[in-house]
Order: sequence, then C-alpha cells, then structure tokens
Amino acid sequence: MSKSFSESYKNAGVDITAGYKSVELMKEHIKKTMSFGDTSDLGGFGGLFGLDMTGLKEPVLVSGTDGVGTKLKLAFLMDKHDTVGIDCVAMCVNDILCVGAKPLFFLDYIACGKNYPEKIAQIVSGVAEGCVQSRSALIGGETAEMPGFYPEDEYDLAGFAVGVVDKSRVLDKTRIRPGDKVLALPSSGVHSNGFSLVRKVFDVENTDLSKTYPELDGKSLGETLLTPTKIYVKPMLALLDSVDVKSVAHITGGGFYENIPRSLPEGISVRINRSDVRVLPIFDLIAKEGEVPEHDMFNTYNMGVGMTVIVAPEEADKALSVLRKNGEDAYILGETIASDEGVVLCQ
Repeated sequence: MSKSFSESYKNAGVDITAGYKSVELMKEHIKKTMSFGDTSDLGGFGGLFGLDMTGLKEPVLVSGTDGVGTKLKLAFLMDKHDTVGIDCVAMCVNDILCVGAKPLFFLDYIACGKNYPEKIAQIVSGVAEGCVQSRSALIGGETAEMPGFYPEDEYDLAGFAVGVVDKSRVLDKTRIRPGDKVLALPSSGVHSNGFSLVRKVFDVENTDLSKTYPELDGKSLGETLLTPTKIYVKPMLALLDSVDVKSVAHITGGGFYENIPRSLPEGISVRINRSDVRVLPIFDLIAKEGEVPEHDMFNTYNMGVGMTVIVAPEEADKALSVLRKNGEDAYILGETIASDEGVVLCQ
C-alpha cells in the first residue's frame, strides 16, 4: 500500500493521488501503442525504446516537438478532449516525415490547473490514437498540476517525437530542378494552426458552436473546427519507399507562403494556379465571415493542402498512384520554376 499522500500539498491545490489515478486510467490507451517498439513500463523515470536497425547502414535520429495551440480553447468550450491528442502527435510526426524519416516514439506533456483523472485519460486516449495512426510507441509523458498558473478547467498539451532515417535517404532539396511537379495531399480541415484568428472571426467564446452552416454540409462549426489534424505517416512512408521524392513540406502556421519555401533550394520557386487548389469549405467560410484577404488566408492556413511533395515530372504519375492506393486523394498542385519568389500564386 502506497504511503504517498500529502495533505499539505493537497491544501495548496495539488492532489498527487489524482495523478496516480490518471496514470492508471491512461494505461489501457497506452497499451495500444506497445507493439511499435516500446520496452518500458509506464511510471518509470525514462521511456525505453528498442530500435530495430535492420536495413539501416547509417541511422540518423530525427526529432520534432510541437503543441496544439489555441485550438485547445475549442476543446474547453465543447468539453471534448479525446481528439486534441491526435493533433499533438500529428504536428510532430508530420514534421519528421519532411526529412524522410519514419516516426518511432512519442512523449507527451500535459499541464493543467487541476488534475481531473478522467479528463486527462481522455486527452491521452487521443495521443494514443495518434500514435497508433503513426505507428509510434507512446513511451512516456508528464502530467503537471499547476494551480494558480492555469485555470482549473484548462490545460496545455505539447509533445515530442523521434524518428529514424538512413543517412543516404535524408531528403535533399538541392536536387530540385525547374519543371518538377508539386503534389498536394489534402488536409482534413484547419488542422492545428491559425486558431487565434479563427477564434476572433467566429467569436467562439460567445458563439453557439453547435450552429451549422450550409457550406459545412450539415456539420456544426465546432465539430468542423475541432476535426483532428491528418497524420500522413502511412501514405508518405509508402511513397518514400516507392518513388524518388526530392522534398516535402508540412503546411502549418504560415500557410503556403512560409512552409513551401522551406522545402525549396535557393533560386527555385513554386508556381500554383489558384484554381487548382482544392480549398475546403471551412476556409471559404473563415474568409467570408472575417473578411480576411486571400493573401492572408494563404499565409495563415493550409487551405485544404496539408502536405506538399516535389518529384521529377516522370515520377508524378507513379507518386499519385502510390498515394491514392494508400488512401490519399493526391493531385498535382503546381510546378517548380527558376525564381526567388518562393510561392507564385497565379489567378
């Protein structure tokens, strides 16, 4: 029987026994990720991972870290906490893919004003689901109860992922040439950036989030905005194994104008016809309701494109076929040109 209990600490606002209950409730969700290489027991001081070196001549570890941002405000308002964990995993593992790496394991960090074990377990259930989707082991994490720092009903969520790639297969954007094809992998929605503007446009704290709009095909505003970030691990790993991919960009904060140039070498830009972008209805609604200029929309949101991939023109059809066989309705978004403009969006 544990002797770990402090009445004084509880009176200060931290109930360590609630933390123990949270861990117990998490275990059933974390077990779903155990088959991906986890060799540690939950509750230790460090997470262990057995790395399979098969086929790796010069393994390079690749790391990524991110949070969910103010999208969490929607989760608070809707009292729905089982999807934001998917966002947290997605924001990390999708970045790792841009190097050409396979995600291996994930750790999360939850800071809250008050530890409600059932709520924490809901959050972790989403993290575990994201790990299952990305074939990553959830090998550990931290829950910090911080009364007086966060409101009792609020929390923050961040994470950290590690992947691996053989050094010879690290993506090299310097190989890009004018005339290469830029492929688009559709997003599932707003994903997990730009929510400060979303919240301002819809005044979410004072709006009925169950309200529906004709543009959203019967879905409520809240349901649409809380849609989890898509995880691209399965289709992208299949693509990387089948096609000579030159570069990948994860379209997050900063939209097209910030993220696509990060995947380009000096002297190369991407030309995109505006009419070829399959913009999701939620972005048209944001632009209309907030009177947001088109440039600002493309400089803030993914606009329906969660990831871009650059391949040689002769590889484009094969790449599209592989992506579609793996559940992605990918399409040609544009092509590379000799220019220093970054992204050229043609009307």
